[in-house]
Amino acid sequence: MSHSTDPRPMTARRAGPLTGEALVPGDKSISHRALILGAMAVGETRITGLLEGQDVLDTAKAMEAFGAQVTRHGPGAWSVHGVGVGGFRSPEGVIDCGNSGTSVRLIMGAMATTPITATFTGDASLSRRPMARVTDPLSQFGARITTRDGGRLPITIEGATDPVPVTYRSPVASAQIKSAILLAGLNAPGDTVVIEPEPTRDHSERMLAGFGAQIRTETVPEGHKVTLTGRPELRPQPVAVPRDPSSAAFPVAAALIVPGSDIRVPGVSRNPTRDGLYVTLLEMGADITFENPREEGGEPVADLRVRHSALKGVTVPAERASRMIDEFPILSVIASFADGATVMNGVSELRVKESDRIDAMARGLEANGVTVEETPDSMTVHGMTRVPGGGQAVTHLDHRIAMSFLILGLATENPVTIDDAEPITTSFPDFVPLMTRLGAALD
Repeated sequence: MSHSTDPRPMTARRAGPLTGEALVPGDKSISHRALILGAMAVGETRITGLLEGQDVLDTAKAMEAFGAQVTRHGPGAWSVHGVGVGGFRSPEGVIDCGNSGTSVRLIMGAMATTPITATFTGDASLSRRPMARVTDPLSQFGARITTRDGGRLPITIEGATDPVPVTYRSPVASAQIKSAILLAGLNAPGDTVVIEPEPTRDHSERMLAGFGAQIRTETVPEGHKVTLTGRPELRPQPVAVPRDPSSAAFPVAAALIVPGSDIRVPGVSRNPTRDGLYVTLLEMGADITFENPREEGGEPVADLRVRHSALKGVTVPAERASRMIDEFPILSVIASFADGATVMNGVSELRVKESDRIDAMARGLEANGVTVEETPDSMTVHGMTRVPGGGQAVTHLDHRIAMSFLILGLATENPVTIDDAEPITTSFPDFVPLMTRLGAALD
Protein backbone atom coordinates (compact mmCIF):
# COMPACT_ATOMS: atom_id res chain seq x y z
CA MET A 1 0.00 0.00 0.00
CA SER A 2 1.44 3.37 -0.94
CA HIS A 3 1.40 6.47 1.22
CA SER A 4 1.40 9.77 -0.66
CA THR A 5 3.83 12.44 0.49
CA ASP A 6 2.56 15.24 -1.80
CA PRO A 7 0.51 17.78 0.16
CA ARG A 8 -2.95 18.59 -1.20
CA PRO A 9 -4.34 21.90 0.12
CA MET A 10 -8.12 22.27 0.33
CA THR A 11 -10.49 25.12 1.13
CA ALA A 12 -13.94 25.06 2.75
CA ARG A 13 -16.40 27.89 2.09
CA ARG A 14 -19.69 29.00 3.58
CA ALA A 15 -22.62 27.54 1.62
CA GLY A 16 -26.34 26.91 1.99
CA PRO A 17 -28.05 24.43 4.32
CA LEU A 18 -26.83 20.84 4.35
CA THR A 19 -29.53 18.29 3.56
CA GLY A 20 -29.77 14.62 2.69
CA GLU A 21 -28.38 11.34 3.93
CA ALA A 22 -24.76 10.82 5.04
CA LEU A 23 -23.64 7.23 4.58
CA VAL A 24 -20.47 7.37 6.65
CA PRO A 25 -17.92 4.54 6.45
CA GLY A 26 -17.68 1.49 8.66
CA ASP A 27 -16.21 1.80 12.12
CA LYS A 28 -12.42 1.89 11.93
CA SER A 29 -11.80 0.33 15.35
CA ILE A 30 -14.09 -2.62 14.60
CA SER A 31 -12.68 -3.04 11.08
CA HIS A 32 -9.11 -3.43 12.41
CA ARG A 33 -10.22 -5.96 15.02
CA ALA A 34 -12.33 -7.98 12.58
CA LEU A 35 -9.33 -8.51 10.30
CA ILE A 36 -6.96 -9.38 13.15
CA LEU A 37 -9.30 -11.79 14.96
CA GLY A 38 -10.34 -13.30 11.64
CA ALA A 39 -6.66 -14.04 11.01
CA MET A 40 -6.35 -15.65 14.46
CA ALA A 41 -9.43 -17.87 14.03
CA VAL A 42 -9.46 -21.24 12.30
CA GLY A 43 -11.51 -21.05 9.10
CA GLU A 44 -13.24 -18.27 7.16
CA THR A 45 -14.52 -15.04 8.69
CA ARG A 46 -16.85 -13.00 6.47
CA ILE A 47 -16.88 -9.23 7.01
CA THR A 48 -19.40 -6.72 5.65
CA GLY A 49 -19.23 -2.94 5.95
CA LEU A 50 -15.43 -2.93 6.37
CA LEU A 51 -13.89 0.53 6.25
CA GLU A 52 -11.66 0.65 3.18
CA GLY A 53 -9.48 3.55 4.33
CA GLN A 54 -5.71 3.29 4.14
CA ASP A 55 -5.31 2.45 7.84
CA VAL A 56 -7.51 -0.63 7.57
CA LEU A 57 -6.03 -1.67 4.22
CA ASP A 58 -2.62 -1.67 5.91
CA THR A 59 -3.96 -4.01 8.58
CA ALA A 60 -5.33 -6.32 5.87
CA LYS A 61 -1.94 -6.36 4.15
CA ALA A 62 -0.24 -7.13 7.48
CA MET A 63 -2.53 -10.10 8.14
CA GLU A 64 -1.57 -11.49 4.73
CA ALA A 65 2.09 -11.06 5.60
CA PHE A 66 1.54 -13.13 8.76
CA GLY A 67 0.00 -15.97 6.73
CA ALA A 68 -3.75 -15.34 6.62
CA GLN A 69 -5.63 -15.31 3.32
CA VAL A 70 -7.44 -11.99 2.93
CA THR A 71 -9.82 -11.47 0.01
CA ARG A 72 -11.94 -8.51 -1.09
CA HIS A 73 -15.22 -9.58 -2.68
CA GLY A 74 -16.75 -6.14 -3.27
CA PRO A 75 -17.24 -2.76 -1.56
CA GLY A 76 -16.85 -3.41 2.17
CA ALA A 77 -17.20 -7.19 1.68
CA TRP A 78 -14.10 -9.17 2.70
CA SER A 79 -13.17 -12.62 3.92
CA VAL A 80 -10.28 -13.79 6.08
CA HIS A 81 -9.09 -17.40 6.19
CA GLY A 82 -7.34 -17.52 9.54
CA VAL A 83 -4.37 -19.54 10.76
CA GLY A 84 -5.46 -19.94 14.39
CA VAL A 85 -4.07 -18.61 17.68
CA GLY A 86 -0.29 -19.02 17.60
CA GLY A 87 -0.34 -19.80 13.87
CA PHE A 88 1.27 -16.64 12.50
CA ARG A 89 4.40 -17.04 10.37
CA SER A 90 7.33 -14.62 10.23
CA PRO A 91 6.63 -12.03 7.53
CA GLU A 92 9.13 -11.76 4.69
CA GLY A 93 9.26 -7.97 4.74
CA VAL A 94 8.77 -5.04 7.09
CA ILE A 95 5.20 -4.44 8.31
CA ASP A 96 4.32 -0.86 7.27
CA CYS A 97 1.41 0.44 9.34
CA GLY A 98 1.30 3.84 7.64
CA ASN A 99 -0.43 6.36 9.89
CA SER A 100 -2.32 3.93 12.11
CA GLY A 101 -1.47 3.63 15.80
CA THR A 102 -4.27 1.09 16.18
CA SER A 103 -2.78 -1.15 13.49
CA VAL A 104 0.75 -1.23 14.84
CA ARG A 105 -0.15 -1.59 18.51
CA LEU A 106 -2.77 -4.30 18.05
CA ILE A 107 -0.72 -6.28 15.54
CA MET A 108 2.34 -6.15 17.80
CA GLY A 109 0.18 -7.59 20.57
CA ALA A 110 -1.28 -10.28 18.32
CA MET A 111 2.18 -11.63 17.36
CA ALA A 112 4.17 -11.00 20.56
CA THR A 113 3.42 -14.42 22.08
CA THR A 114 4.18 -16.44 18.93
CA PRO A 115 7.85 -17.46 18.35
CA ILE A 116 8.33 -15.43 15.16
CA THR A 117 10.13 -12.18 14.37
CA ALA A 118 8.64 -9.08 12.74
CA THR A 119 9.76 -5.49 12.17
CA PHE A 120 7.21 -2.66 12.20
CA THR A 121 7.45 0.81 10.69
CA GLY A 122 5.11 3.67 9.75
CA ASP A 123 4.94 7.13 8.25
CA ALA A 124 6.60 10.22 9.72
CA SER A 125 3.66 10.94 12.03
CA LEU A 126 3.40 7.40 13.40
CA SER A 127 7.16 7.20 13.85
CA ARG A 128 6.97 10.09 16.32
CA ARG A 129 4.35 8.42 18.52
CA PRO A 130 5.31 6.67 21.79
CA MET A 131 5.21 2.88 21.65
CA ALA A 132 6.71 2.01 25.04
CA ARG A 133 3.24 2.10 26.57
CA VAL A 134 2.56 -1.09 24.56
CA THR A 135 6.01 -2.65 24.16
CA ASP A 136 6.70 -2.53 27.92
CA PRO A 137 3.76 -4.79 28.86
CA LEU A 138 4.35 -7.01 25.80
CA SER A 139 7.88 -7.66 26.99
CA GLN A 140 6.41 -9.03 30.23
CA PHE A 141 4.96 -11.94 28.22
CA GLY A 142 8.53 -12.85 27.24
CA ALA A 143 8.82 -11.03 23.91
CA ARG A 144 12.19 -9.44 23.06
CA ILE A 145 11.72 -5.96 21.66
CA THR A 146 14.16 -3.57 19.98
CA THR A 147 13.07 0.03 19.39
CA ARG A 148 14.47 3.28 18.12
CA ASP A 149 15.56 5.85 20.72
CA GLY A 150 12.59 6.95 22.80
CA GLY A 151 10.74 3.68 22.27
CA ARG A 152 9.62 4.68 18.78
CA LEU A 153 9.32 2.99 15.39
CA PRO A 154 10.87 1.14 13.70
CA ILE A 155 10.45 -1.72 16.17
CA THR A 156 11.53 -5.34 15.90
CA ILE A 157 9.76 -7.96 18.03
CA GLU A 158 10.95 -11.49 18.65
CA GLY A 159 7.83 -13.23 19.92
CA ALA A 160 7.95 -15.21 23.16
CA THR A 161 8.86 -18.89 22.79
CA ASP A 162 7.32 -19.79 26.15
CA PRO A 163 4.91 -16.92 26.91
CA VAL A 164 3.67 -16.35 30.43
CA PRO A 165 0.35 -14.72 31.38
CA VAL A 166 0.49 -11.10 32.53
CA THR A 167 -1.43 -8.95 34.98
CA TYR A 168 -1.02 -5.34 33.89
CA ARG A 169 -2.25 -2.18 35.59
CA SER A 170 -2.41 0.42 32.86
CA PRO A 171 -1.37 3.91 33.98
CA VAL A 172 -3.68 5.49 31.38
CA ALA A 173 -7.12 4.68 29.99
CA SER A 174 -6.24 3.43 26.49
CA ALA A 175 -8.18 0.89 24.44
CA GLN A 176 -5.08 0.32 22.29
CA ILE A 177 -2.98 -0.72 25.30
CA LYS A 178 -5.75 -2.93 26.65
CA SER A 179 -6.39 -4.56 23.26
CA ALA A 180 -2.71 -5.23 22.55
CA ILE A 181 -2.34 -7.04 25.88
CA LEU A 182 -5.53 -9.06 25.41
CA LEU A 183 -4.44 -10.15 21.92
CA ALA A 184 -1.06 -11.19 23.30
CA GLY A 185 -2.83 -13.08 26.07
CA LEU A 186 -4.63 -15.27 23.52
CA ASN A 187 -1.48 -17.39 23.07
CA ALA A 188 -0.35 -17.36 26.71
CA PRO A 189 -1.44 -20.05 29.18
CA GLY A 190 -3.74 -19.16 32.04
CA ASP A 191 -5.40 -15.79 32.65
CA THR A 192 -4.15 -12.49 31.31
CA VAL A 193 -5.53 -9.51 33.24
CA VAL A 194 -5.71 -5.81 32.34
CA ILE A 195 -6.77 -3.26 34.94
CA GLU A 196 -7.42 0.22 33.55
CA PRO A 197 -8.23 3.32 35.60
CA GLU A 198 -11.61 3.67 33.85
CA PRO A 199 -13.43 1.76 31.11
CA THR A 200 -12.34 2.38 27.51
CA ARG A 201 -14.03 1.35 24.27
CA ASP A 202 -14.91 -2.31 24.51
CA HIS A 203 -14.89 -3.48 20.88
CA SER A 204 -12.09 -5.96 21.60
CA GLU A 205 -13.95 -7.56 24.49
CA ARG A 206 -17.19 -7.83 22.49
CA MET A 207 -15.48 -9.32 19.45
CA LEU A 208 -13.24 -11.68 21.41
CA ALA A 209 -16.34 -13.11 23.11
CA GLY A 210 -18.06 -13.42 19.74
CA PHE A 211 -15.12 -15.41 18.36
CA GLY A 212 -15.30 -17.80 21.31
CA ALA A 213 -12.74 -16.47 23.79
CA GLN A 214 -13.50 -16.67 27.51
CA ILE A 215 -13.43 -13.08 28.74
CA ARG A 216 -15.01 -11.31 31.69
CA THR A 217 -15.10 -7.77 33.00
CA GLU A 218 -15.70 -6.36 36.46
CA THR A 219 -15.32 -3.22 38.50
CA VAL A 220 -12.61 -3.41 41.17
CA PRO A 221 -11.22 -0.78 43.58
CA GLU A 222 -8.35 -0.02 41.16
CA GLY A 223 -10.72 0.55 38.23
CA HIS A 224 -11.99 -1.62 35.37
CA LYS A 225 -10.69 -5.20 35.24
CA VAL A 226 -10.69 -7.42 32.13
CA THR A 227 -9.67 -11.10 32.39
CA LEU A 228 -8.95 -13.28 29.34
CA THR A 229 -8.32 -17.04 29.48
CA GLY A 230 -5.56 -17.96 27.04
CA ARG A 231 -5.19 -20.62 24.37
CA PRO A 232 -8.78 -20.69 23.05
CA GLU A 233 -9.64 -21.97 19.59
CA LEU A 234 -11.24 -18.94 18.03
CA ARG A 235 -14.24 -19.71 15.82
CA PRO A 236 -14.72 -17.70 12.60
CA GLN A 237 -17.70 -15.37 12.75
CA PRO A 238 -19.66 -13.16 10.36
CA VAL A 239 -18.89 -9.55 11.31
CA ALA A 240 -21.22 -6.74 10.27
CA VAL A 241 -19.28 -3.52 10.86
CA PRO A 242 -21.54 -0.65 12.00
CA ARG A 243 -20.93 2.89 10.74
CA ASP A 244 -18.23 4.77 12.61
CA PRO A 245 -19.47 7.28 15.25
CA SER A 246 -16.17 9.16 14.98
CA SER A 247 -16.64 9.60 11.22
CA ALA A 248 -20.32 10.46 11.71
CA ALA A 249 -19.20 13.30 13.99
CA PHE A 250 -18.09 15.38 10.99
CA PRO A 251 -21.39 15.61 9.05
CA VAL A 252 -23.20 15.83 12.40
CA ALA A 253 -21.05 18.82 13.38
CA ALA A 254 -21.57 20.48 10.01
CA ALA A 255 -25.35 20.15 10.28
CA LEU A 256 -25.32 21.63 13.79
CA ILE A 257 -23.38 24.76 12.82
CA VAL A 258 -24.63 25.51 9.26
CA PRO A 259 -27.98 27.35 9.48
CA GLY A 260 -31.00 25.55 8.04
CA SER A 261 -29.34 22.14 7.89
CA ASP A 262 -31.28 18.88 8.37
CA ILE A 263 -29.55 15.53 7.70
CA ARG A 264 -29.83 11.82 8.47
CA VAL A 265 -26.88 9.58 9.34
CA PRO A 266 -28.10 5.97 9.31
CA GLY A 267 -26.69 2.90 11.03
CA VAL A 268 -24.24 4.61 13.41
CA SER A 269 -22.71 2.67 16.31
CA ARG A 270 -24.19 3.62 19.67
CA ASN A 271 -21.65 1.68 21.72
CA PRO A 272 -21.83 3.16 25.25
CA THR A 273 -18.03 3.33 25.45
CA ARG A 274 -18.04 5.61 22.37
CA ASP A 275 -20.99 7.94 23.07
CA GLY A 276 -19.24 10.77 24.91
CA LEU A 277 -19.50 13.28 22.06
CA TYR A 278 -23.23 12.72 21.60
CA VAL A 279 -23.88 13.01 25.35
CA THR A 280 -21.98 16.30 25.29
CA LEU A 281 -23.79 17.63 22.22
CA LEU A 282 -27.17 16.95 23.81
CA GLU A 283 -26.02 18.86 26.90
CA MET A 284 -25.09 21.74 24.57
CA GLY A 285 -28.64 21.80 23.19
CA ALA A 286 -28.06 19.92 19.94
CA ASP A 287 -31.16 18.82 18.02
CA ILE A 288 -30.21 15.15 17.54
CA THR A 289 -32.64 12.25 17.63
CA PHE A 290 -31.71 8.55 17.62
CA GLU A 291 -34.18 6.60 15.50
CA ASN A 292 -34.71 2.87 14.89
CA PRO A 293 -32.34 1.59 17.63
CA ARG A 294 -31.19 -1.98 16.95
CA GLU A 295 -28.23 -4.34 17.21
CA GLU A 296 -25.91 -5.28 14.35
CA GLY A 297 -22.82 -7.46 14.68
CA GLY A 298 -23.02 -7.41 18.47
CA GLU A 299 -23.01 -3.59 18.55
CA PRO A 300 -25.97 -1.25 19.26
CA VAL A 301 -26.72 1.08 16.33
CA ALA A 302 -29.27 3.78 15.47
CA ASP A 303 -30.14 6.26 12.72
CA LEU A 304 -29.28 9.88 13.58
CA ARG A 305 -31.44 12.87 12.61
CA VAL A 306 -29.53 16.13 13.05
CA ARG A 307 -30.74 19.72 12.62
CA HIS A 308 -29.03 23.10 12.94
CA SER A 309 -29.09 24.13 16.60
CA ALA A 310 -28.48 27.05 18.91
CA LEU A 311 -25.75 25.68 21.17
CA LYS A 312 -24.42 26.69 24.57
CA GLY A 313 -21.01 26.08 26.10
CA VAL A 314 -20.62 23.28 28.65
CA THR A 315 -17.92 21.70 30.80
CA VAL A 316 -16.90 18.19 29.73
CA PRO A 317 -15.84 16.15 32.79
CA ALA A 318 -12.48 14.37 32.68
CA GLU A 319 -14.09 10.98 33.32
CA ARG A 320 -15.93 11.26 29.98
CA ALA A 321 -12.74 11.76 27.96
CA SER A 322 -12.09 8.08 27.22
CA ARG A 323 -15.56 7.81 25.64
CA MET A 324 -14.85 10.58 23.13
CA ILE A 325 -11.08 10.80 22.82
CA ASP A 326 -11.13 10.99 19.00
CA GLU A 327 -13.93 13.56 18.89
CA PHE A 328 -12.38 16.44 20.84
CA PRO A 329 -10.99 18.12 17.68
CA ILE A 330 -14.42 18.33 16.04
CA LEU A 331 -16.03 19.25 19.37
CA SER A 332 -13.69 22.24 19.58
CA VAL A 333 -15.01 23.33 16.17
CA ILE A 334 -18.63 23.00 17.30
CA ALA A 335 -17.77 24.86 20.52
CA SER A 336 -16.51 27.79 18.45
CA PHE A 337 -20.15 28.50 17.47
CA ALA A 338 -21.68 27.94 20.92
CA ASP A 339 -22.81 30.65 23.34
CA GLY A 340 -20.16 30.84 26.07
CA ALA A 341 -17.10 28.78 26.90
CA THR A 342 -16.75 25.04 26.43
CA VAL A 343 -14.21 23.47 28.79
CA MET A 344 -12.79 20.08 27.80
CA ASN A 345 -11.04 18.27 30.66
CA GLY A 346 -8.96 15.08 30.73
CA VAL A 347 -7.56 15.51 27.23
CA SER A 348 -3.82 14.93 27.79
CA GLU A 349 -4.02 11.71 25.73
CA LEU A 350 -4.67 13.89 22.66
CA ARG A 351 -1.13 15.18 22.84
CA VAL A 352 0.25 11.77 21.80
CA LYS A 353 -2.17 10.96 18.99
CA GLU A 354 -1.34 11.33 15.27
CA SER A 355 -0.30 14.85 16.27
CA ASP A 356 -0.53 16.98 19.40
CA ARG A 357 -4.21 17.51 18.67
CA ILE A 358 -4.71 20.08 21.42
CA ASP A 359 -1.95 22.31 20.08
CA ALA A 360 -2.99 21.77 16.46
CA MET A 361 -6.62 22.71 17.11
CA ALA A 362 -5.71 25.66 19.34
CA ARG A 363 -3.36 27.18 16.76
CA GLY A 364 -5.76 26.57 13.87
CA LEU A 365 -8.76 28.01 15.70
CA GLU A 366 -6.76 31.07 16.76
CA ALA A 367 -5.74 31.59 13.12
CA ASN A 368 -9.45 31.79 12.34
CA GLY A 369 -10.37 34.26 15.07
CA VAL A 370 -11.39 31.95 17.94
CA THR A 371 -10.02 32.44 21.46
CA VAL A 372 -8.61 29.25 22.98
CA GLU A 373 -6.97 28.49 26.32
CA GLU A 374 -5.06 25.29 27.00
CA THR A 375 -3.30 23.46 29.80
CA PRO A 376 -1.52 20.10 29.59
CA ASP A 377 -4.82 18.32 30.33
CA SER A 378 -7.57 20.76 29.27
CA MET A 379 -8.74 22.98 26.44
CA THR A 380 -11.22 25.86 26.65
CA VAL A 381 -12.89 27.28 23.53
CA HIS A 382 -14.71 30.62 23.79
CA GLY A 383 -17.64 30.48 21.41
CA MET A 384 -18.82 33.43 19.33
CA THR A 385 -21.89 34.30 17.30
CA ARG A 386 -19.92 34.76 14.10
CA VAL A 387 -16.57 33.06 13.57
CA PRO A 388 -14.36 35.13 11.22
CA GLY A 389 -12.39 32.33 9.52
CA GLY A 390 -10.03 33.37 6.76
CA GLY A 391 -7.03 31.46 8.13
CA GLN A 392 -5.01 28.41 7.22
CA ALA A 393 -4.74 25.38 9.49
CA VAL A 394 -1.75 23.06 9.64
CA THR A 395 -2.89 19.42 9.72
CA HIS A 396 0.37 17.76 10.86
CA LEU A 397 -0.51 14.67 8.75
CA ASP A 398 -3.55 14.13 11.01
CA HIS A 399 -6.82 13.13 9.34
CA ARG A 400 -9.05 14.36 12.17
CA ILE A 401 -7.39 17.79 12.24
CA ALA A 402 -7.85 18.07 8.46
CA MET A 403 -11.55 17.18 8.52
CA SER A 404 -12.27 19.34 11.57
CA PHE A 405 -11.02 22.52 9.94
CA LEU A 406 -12.84 21.81 6.70
CA ILE A 407 -16.06 21.55 8.74
CA LEU A 408 -15.17 24.84 10.47
CA GLY A 409 -14.93 26.60 7.10
CA LEU A 410 -18.50 25.63 6.14
CA ALA A 411 -19.89 28.08 8.73
CA THR A 412 -17.24 30.84 9.06
CA GLU A 413 -17.57 34.31 7.54
CA ASN A 414 -14.53 33.71 5.35
CA PRO A 415 -13.09 30.51 3.82
CA VAL A 416 -10.80 28.22 5.80
CA THR A 417 -7.88 26.44 4.13
CA ILE A 418 -5.96 23.39 5.29
CA ASP A 419 -2.41 22.69 4.16
CA ASP A 420 -3.01 19.02 3.29
CA ALA A 421 -6.19 16.99 2.75
CA GLU A 422 -4.30 13.81 1.83
CA PRO A 423 -4.38 12.28 5.37
CA ILE A 424 -8.21 12.13 5.24
CA THR A 425 -8.00 8.97 3.12
CA THR A 426 -6.62 7.01 6.10
CA SER A 427 -10.02 6.92 7.82
CA PHE A 428 -12.70 8.54 5.62
CA PRO A 429 -11.88 8.16 1.92
CA ASP A 430 -15.37 9.33 0.85
CA PHE A 431 -15.34 12.45 3.05
CA VAL A 432 -15.20 15.10 0.30
CA PRO A 433 -17.80 13.59 -2.05
CA LEU A 434 -20.10 12.77 0.88
CA MET A 435 -19.95 16.30 2.25
CA THR A 436 -20.34 17.75 -1.26
CA ARG A 437 -23.51 15.71 -1.82
CA LEU A 438 -24.92 17.23 1.38
CA GLY A 439 -24.26 20.70 -0.01
CA ALA A 440 -20.79 21.57 1.35
CA ALA A 441 -18.48 23.80 -0.69
CA LEU A 442 -15.03 22.15 -0.70
CA ASP A 443 -12.33 22.76 -3.31
